[in-house]
Amino acid sequence: MNRLVPLALLLAIATPTTGSGPWRASETNTRGWQLMTAEERIEHQARIRGFRTYSECRDYQLEHHRLMEERARQRGIELPRGRRDICEHLQPPAEPRQHAD
Repeated sequence: MNRLVPLALLLAIATPTTGSGPWRASETNTRGWQLMTAEERIEHQARIRGFRTYSECRDYQLEHHRLMEERARQRGIELPRGRRDICEHLQPPAEPRQHAD
């Protein structure tokens, strides 16, 4: 068993379901939720919470979407399109524009 799974499970249990706590994976915000095992869901949530850069988060997100699309294709179902980029909060802030004098 992956060593991260028990830690992720503890984090998931300790995380509040309401308020402004850490991001929680669910069927409403995770593409392919219904195609993932319980262990995969826990690991996915832990990985998303652990990213520190946009590029590593985005690479993982694209690979996750590719995998879920493949599973959906194998089962003959269509996945809904994602609503937002869960990695966006890791983007560096935009530089203020310089005004020409």
